[in-house]
Amino acid sequence: QVQLVESGGGLVQPGGSLRLSCAASARGFSIVTMSWYRQAPGKQRELVASISSTSNTNYGDSVKGRFTISRDFAKNTVYLQMDSLKPEDTAVYYCKTIRMGGFSNWGQGTQVTVSS
Repeated sequence: QVQLVESGGGLVQPGGSLRLSCAASARGFSIVTMSWYRQAPGKQRELVASISSTSNTNYGDSVKGRFTISRDFAKNTVYLQMDSLKPEDTAVYYCKTIRMGGFSNWGQGTQVTVSS
């Protein structure tokens, strides 16, 4: 089982920045893909960004050019740098990993609120 610990959420003003972190304890497992999803009240969970084991990245259309996903393979940690934040970015952000064999794990979520 992979356990995920997220951090870095909080309250920020529009136009501000936040950096989320997700550390995976995955001893004995090989993580293939690490991703960030988000879910706003009354909406479906959506992909924000993902990064593969070869560092290929993919972004949701609404965050392209503003968010950057990165990965520290040695620490099994994924980061999400969020710049130029907008009120519509307000949501609970979840980390997700997919390991060899297609098994997925989710973090507990961290709240991001963008408001003046």
